[in-house]
Amino acid sequence: MGLIIALISGALMSIQGVFNTEVTDQTSIWVAAGWVQLTAFITCVAIWLFTGRQPIGGLMAVTPRYVMLGGILGALITYTVVRSMSGLGPAQASILIVVSQIVVAYCIELFGLFGVDKADFEWRKLIGAAVAVAGIIIFRK
Repeated sequence: MGLIIALISGALMSIQGVFNTEVTDQTSIWVAAGWVQLTAFITCVAIWLFTGRQPIGGLMAVTPRYVMLGGILGALITYTVVRSMSGLGPAQASILIVVSQIVVAYCIELFGLFGVDKADFEWRKLIGAAVAVAGIIIFRK
């Protein structure tokens, strides 16, 4: 099930990037990013109302506090995705974004950053990342 959800996530990210780029072209980057964040908030509230309704006060107990920066990162992600898709096109931007995610996620695991369990170095993962980078070079040619 995780594989299917990941595939859906990737597809939704690509579609969202195209949509957000079009909204940006017709308004501005921060109007578009604000709209994305506002509609995401409304969606979350609506889904929360129809699901478990966990207490909102639980947010005050979240530690470490820096993990609460996800919304700020979300706004910056919206900005960078729109700018990259606008400058490179959806396919090339998506490839670069995914490879960047792979490399950064592996570094997070490898060094045990942000409270993630530290993973042992594996050559096959490094080779996989290198192949992904090579794919970018091939795709750009």
